[in-house]
Amino acid sequence: MIPAEQLTAILTEAFPNSGVEVFDTTGTQDHYVIYICSSAFVGKNTMARHKLVQAVLNPLIADGRLHATELKL
Repeated sequence: MIPAEQLTAILTEAFPNSGVEVFDTTGTQDHYVIYICSSAFVGKNTMARHKLVQAVLNPLIADGRLHATELKL
């Protein structure tokens, strides 16, 4: 499990000067909808955007703190 505030901080650090919103969809702190608006995504297609974010989230998934995400980028 990872609190929404901590996940937001991790994503904000990875994508500075971006809008980041994180919503816990189940109340269990391991399923989230994540919204990110970032200049890092400019000129990138959907797959490339997802890969950038997944690179940040993969360690959290690997250690079991994060189970599922829905990305809105």
